[in-house]
Amino acid sequence: MSAINPLTAFGVVLATAATDAVYVMFTSAVVAKRRVSAASWSSIWYMLSSFAVISYTENWIYVAFAAVGSWIGAYASMTFLHRPPAGQAPVGAAPE
Repeated sequence: MSAINPLTAFGVVLATAATDAVYVMFTSAVVAKRRVSAASWSSIWYMLSSFAVISYTENWIYVAFAAVGSWIGAYASMTFLHRPPAGQAPVGAAPE
């Protein structure tokens, strides 16, 4: 087992974060029955996931970095998708 390369570890976190964010967008497009959007997000999803897979098959420890990136990507994309429309308060916010 070789030493962990910090740049590769960061790349894996970034790639899996982006992959999960794109997966959420893909799922959203599928639910909305938007074919072109779903197909586009799907192709981006597979392209991004290839970097992480290639990186962590070289050294199994990168799987931990992939898990961290996956969590970040899903959390960020769910936050983006659940923003209240402009001019509306978030659900549960006290009225002004």
